[in-house]
Amino acid sequence: MNINTSCLISKKIAFKFIYGFLLYITKYHHTSTASSTLQGNETDLLALLDFKTRITQDPFHTLSSWNHSIHHCNWFGITCNISNGRVIHMILPDMLLAGTLSPSIGNLTYLTKLNLRNSSFHGKFPQQVGNLLYLQHINISYNSFGGTIPSNLSNCIELSILSSGHNNFTGKIPTWIGNFSSLSLLNLAVNNFHGTIPNEVGKLSSLTLFAINGNNLYGKIPASIFNISSLYFLTFTENNLHGNLPFDVGFTLPNLETFAGGVNHFTGTIPESLSNASRLEILDFAENGFIGTLPKNIGRLKLLTRLNFDTNRLGNGKDADLDFITSLINCTVLEVLGLAENNFGGELPKSIANLSIQLNELALGTNAIYGSVPIGISNLVNLTTLGLENNFLSGFVPYTIGMLQNLVDLELYNNNFSGLIPSSIGNLNRLTVLLIGDNNFEGSIPESIGNCRNLLRLNLSHNKLNGTIPRQVFSLSSLSIYLDLSHNALIGSLPFEVGNLVNLEELDLSNNKLSGVIPSTLGSCASLEGLHMQGNFFEGNIPSSIYNLRGIQDIDLSCNNLSGKVPEFLGEIMGLMRLNLSYNDFEGELPMNRIFENATSFSIDGNIKLCGGVSELNLPSCTMKKFHSPKVIIPIVSALVFVIFLSCFVAIFMRKRSGKKTSRERVTAKELEVNISYSEIVKWTGGFSEDNLIGTGSFGSVYKATLLSDETIIAIKVLNLEQIGASKSFIDECNVLKIIRHRNLLKIITAISGIDHKGNDFKALVYEFMSNGCLEDWLHPKNQTRTLSFVKRLNIAIDVACALEYLHHSCQTPIVHCDIKPSNVLLDKNMVAHVGDFGLATFLFQESCDSPKHSTMTANLKGSIGYIAPEYGMGGRASAVGDVYSYGILMLEIFTGKRPTDEMFEGGIGIQQFTALALPNHAIDIIDPSLLLQDEELDRYNEDYSDEIALRYENEPGELASMENCLVSVLQIGVSCSSISPSERIHMNEVVNKLQAIKNSYLKLNELN
Repeated sequence: MNINTSCLISKKIAFKFIYGFLLYITKYHHTSTASSTLQGNETDLLALLDFKTRITQDPFHTLSSWNHSIHHCNWFGITCNISNGRVIHMILPDMLLAGTLSPSIGNLTYLTKLNLRNSSFHGKFPQQVGNLLYLQHINISYNSFGGTIPSNLSNCIELSILSSGHNNFTGKIPTWIGNFSSLSLLNLAVNNFHGTIPNEVGKLSSLTLFAINGNNLYGKIPASIFNISSLYFLTFTENNLHGNLPFDVGFTLPNLETFAGGVNHFTGTIPESLSNASRLEILDFAENGFIGTLPKNIGRLKLLTRLNFDTNRLGNGKDADLDFITSLINCTVLEVLGLAENNFGGELPKSIANLSIQLNELALGTNAIYGSVPIGISNLVNLTTLGLENNFLSGFVPYTIGMLQNLVDLELYNNNFSGLIPSSIGNLNRLTVLLIGDNNFEGSIPESIGNCRNLLRLNLSHNKLNGTIPRQVFSLSSLSIYLDLSHNALIGSLPFEVGNLVNLEELDLSNNKLSGVIPSTLGSCASLEGLHMQGNFFEGNIPSSIYNLRGIQDIDLSCNNLSGKVPEFLGEIMGLMRLNLSYNDFEGELPMNRIFENATSFSIDGNIKLCGGVSELNLPSCTMKKFHSPKVIIPIVSALVFVIFLSCFVAIFMRKRSGKKTSRERVTAKELEVNISYSEIVKWTGGFSEDNLIGTGSFGSVYKATLLSDETIIAIKVLNLEQIGASKSFIDECNVLKIIRHRNLLKIITAISGIDHKGNDFKALVYEFMSNGCLEDWLHPKNQTRTLSFVKRLNIAIDVACALEYLHHSCQTPIVHCDIKPSNVLLDKNMVAHVGDFGLATFLFQESCDSPKHSTMTANLKGSIGYIAPEYGMGGRASAVGDVYSYGILMLEIFTGKRPTDEMFEGGIGIQQFTALALPNHAIDIIDPSLLLQDEELDRYNEDYSDEIALRYENEPGELASMENCLVSVLQIGVSCSSISPSERIHMNEVVNKLQAIKNSYLKLNELN
């Protein structure tokens, strides 16, 4: 012990003696001079009382003990130092306190631990916390603190724990964090941090946990972080990070237990060295761009519980791609194996049957795997999810699958499975999802499916099933999303038990051989929104009970043998938007009420005995008398009917011979439904106040709405139903949004269809609120207070391209958006782009008698002037290349800052030709000058920017050169996409790859500069 240390200890002993002596004098001699410690106690008391006054909600009465009846050192959550009586701990986690944090917290001089986790504190985290020089632990996670992390916090050099995850902190991660040499835990997850990860984090040699997931960070992870050997928890999921993982990461981070970086832009191969990080429990890098395959000896990680590489580019479509699975047999506690949406090829390894019995999720869907499902699959007794969809699997589904009695989700659709559907599926009584459509199953539907009493979705469509539909299927009152038995060879009548499906939203029995009358019990299916029975042999009248389907929006009864009059009550169903009665034997006068007033909302083709109706139908007048002899009419009509039904039968048969139609697995808004009434919407939008009006469009207005319960902000699109086409736009948008899921597509929360306070129809769509508005307002701001840098524009272009790539190439039924433009690109709080407004979208398939005019989506293409593909103006139908054209125009607008409808393009060349003429030597001359500024310079951006830009790039010519090279490449892609000739346009998957490569090149060049 050195002299200075001895002196310090002696001083502390002396201080304790004096402190005790003063307490004695104060207690027994009533001295009038208060000690400094007592003054400190008073300061602490006042600080705590001020803390309490700022609390607006205390649901558990946590602070009820905070009063003068007991000493503040005995208050709940407070701990004092025994020797000096000063507050050292404030521990109040999970108390759900609400309010702001008092700046007086900075007066608790001796505080070492502050824990306010999981409450509702808001406002800024006070700078005064920087006065607490003894502070070691801060845990304020799961609150609503905003603003930047206070710079004064850098004074608290004793910090070993800083946990501020799940708040609303903004700005960049401060570089001074690297000065906390004792920091062992740094949690900044789920905030609004942007910019790059500072290199200084790599100085934290004692760090064990580093969590930055759920932010808007970009760039590469500093290499120094991968050298902090003490790290056991490292996650940076859901950012915009890119680059490769170090080849030696498994050696430099040997203590890793959790390593997660999903939903980023990482590329390259998965390091072989990861198999040496023997403590790994969670390895999750889903939704990235990794190539190659997993290390063959990945099974050395015996503690793995989660291995997830869903949605990457792994695999080469070859036999050896899945060799690593055999090694996973050694991972005896593995619970999740996610390899879906990659390019793995080869035969399905029999070794999957020997994986951990703890496995509850096995996802191998959307790959190029062939072979059969092994009988030993029954060993995986804890499986809850089995996804093998969208592969080339064949053979019988083994009977042993019925032994997986914990299965909740079984998806085998779009393969080549054959044989009978195993009746053992009836043993899976926990199933909520059974999707086995688009295969070659034959025989009858097993009655045992009726034992699956929890089914929400059942799809057996596009198979070779025959026989009658078991009544047990219609006893599944749990079915609430859809029942799809279409495109089979089912016969017999529709059982009256169909009325048990009181919760079902969609029923599809189309393109079978069903016959008999439509049972009246169908009217008991009160939740039905879609009813598809076309392409069968149903006969008789439409039962009057159909009128009871008050929520029905789409009815298709075409290509049957229905007869009698078209019921007038169909026109009285308020929500009915589409009605197809074509190719039946209806007769008499056509009604003229509601849906029958709009010829584009219904179809009655092929019913030659109908008369009247709206003029657009060109039907004969019902008052005309016909003098033709029945001897002439009857044979002609009989022949026509025979030809029509023969045509339908041949068309259906040829379609089934030509190949399987891609399955359309529908996920409806009801899965996320919140019960919202018209009155609540009125309250949340302030009575549809103009102050809350975000924007207006062709079919309605969008309002910002604040939920009164928790102040959550949403966006509500209210349809103007007086506008022609608004109702159709509503249902078309619902049909698209309910089956798509992608991070760059606007997420729908729910759809609302009801009546307002005046009894009028009311329809609305509820979306996630995009706090940064639409791209239109950023590209063409009313003033120059905000604009976009080159990198941000490039990110937005990539986001939109990824969305279109998904719609065109990854959806089970390809979707064309038909209206890509800046106002339909929404930006969230992290400036991530989301494509919205699917009111004009169309599916790339045909329905009903194989005729385009029976398509369930619109054939009258619309869009926005300047963005519509030229071929559409010449009668061309919706196509993916039409979207590519619109995207190309959008790209050119993003980087030139010029609208395609700018007056400079009137009567002359368009924006595509304008850009093409400027390439490659004059790209800088035509672009929006403001995009040359970096993010930090945009804050100073004003109208007089020219000199600043010129000066900057005169001093930094290398950066301008790299910018110009990348700009030329970007604009060339835009020009190619917007080519006049559809055949010359590149596909969106190629666009995504090229743009990502340009971005990586630009960032790399800037790092070198």
